[in-house]
Amino acid sequence: MSYQDESSYVGSFPKDFSYGPFEQNGENDNTSLQEDHKPRILLMGLRRSGKSSIQKVVFHKMSPNETLFLESTNKIVKDDINNSSFVQFQIWDFPGQIDFFDPTFDSDTIFGGCGALVFVIDAQDDYQDALDKLQLTVTKAYRVNSNIKFEVFIHKVDGLNDDYKMESQRDIHHRANEDLGEAGLEHVHLSFHLTSIYDHSIFEAFSKVVQKLIPQLPTLENLLNILISNSGIEKAFLFDVVSKIYIATDSSPVDMQSYELCCDMIDVVIDISCIYGMVDETEVNTFNSQSSSLIKLNNGTVLYLREVNKFLALVCILREENFQKQGVIDYNFLCFRDAITQVFELRNKSQGALAAARARTDSDLMANGAGDSPESTSDHSQVQLP
Repeated sequence: MSYQDESSYVGSFPKDFSYGPFEQNGENDNTSLQEDHKPRILLMGLRRSGKSSIQKVVFHKMSPNETLFLESTNKIVKDDINNSSFVQFQIWDFPGQIDFFDPTFDSDTIFGGCGALVFVIDAQDDYQDALDKLQLTVTKAYRVNSNIKFEVFIHKVDGLNDDYKMESQRDIHHRANEDLGEAGLEHVHLSFHLTSIYDHSIFEAFSKVVQKLIPQLPTLENLLNILISNSGIEKAFLFDVVSKIYIATDSSPVDMQSYELCCDMIDVVIDISCIYGMVDETEVNTFNSQSSSLIKLNNGTVLYLREVNKFLALVCILREENFQKQGVIDYNFLCFRDAITQVFELRNKSQGALAAARARTDSDLMANGAGDSPESTSDHSQVQLP
C-alpha cells in the first residue's frame, strides 16, 4: 500500500493563509503510520464518488469546477491539517479500488487510530455496489476500533430534485442499516448527510464530523449559549477560518441560510484583509487576533465577526437594534475568548501530564527488558487543539 503527501494548494484563496504542508516522519510507510499521533478522518468510497474533490474544495479552496480535472486517486493521500489551525487532524483519502483482504493493507494500524470514517456514496449512480463496500468497510473497521464515528456522505445531490434527494437518503439509510443488521452490527450507528461541493452542504457536513471528535464540544456550546443570552445575539458560530467548518455553535438549530451568510462573510473579510491590510515584521498575515468586521443587511440583520486567534473566528447574527450596545457585546466577547483560552490551556496541561506518564512507563519497561509498550488508541479519536 503506497502513500502520498499532499502539500500543494489550489485556487484563488491566499496561499499564505493556509495549512502547513505535511512533514513525513520516516522513510518507511509503516513506521510513519505508527508515528502519526494525530486523529485521522478516513475518506473512503468507490472510484469517482467525489472523495478527492471534497478534500480539495473543503481544505484547499479549489473551485468546484476545477475538480472536474482531478485524476482518479490511485494511492492513499495523507493531508495534514496542522499547526496553523485551531483544529488539528489528518485527512486520509483512500483509492476506491482498495482491497481490505490485500496482505499489504494493515487494518489494525489504519483503523486503530481513526477518529471518524467518512464513506462517500455517489447519489447520481447505482449505489448497490457502494452499499456492499460500505457494509464491508464498517464491519472491518468496527472489529478493529469500536470507537470510530461512521459518517455517510450521500454526495453529488446538486443534480437531483428535492423529492429524489429525500427518497435516496431514505433508501440508502434503510438498506445500509439492514446490511449491518444481517452482519450482526445492528448496534453500529451511521450518520447520513446530503452533500455537494457546489454549495455549503459539504462544509456543514464536515463541521458535524469534526465536532464529534472534539471532547470540549459541550463546554464550547455552553459558553456560546451564555454569550448569546447575555448579548442579544440570535445565532453564533465558532469557525475554523481556513476550512470554513464550524467547530461549535449554540444550542439553537442551524439554519443553512444563516450558515452560508457567515461563510460568505469570512471570505469577504479575508479578501479585503489581504488587499488592504497592513503587515508588519512580526505578522505573517494581515488576518490576526485584532481583526473584526461588521456587515449590516437590508433586512435589519447584523453580521458581526471577531477574531479569537489567527485561525479561529466568532461570527454572530443579531438584530440591528440589539447591536446598539456594542460595548457590552465586545466585553462579553473578551470574556468568552478568555474562557476558551483557559479551556484549552487546561487540555494542554492534561495532555502533557499524560504524555510524561507514558514516557516514564515506556522507560521503565525498556529498563526491565520488556520492549516497547503498546500505545492505547483511545486518545487518537480526539481532535488535538492547541
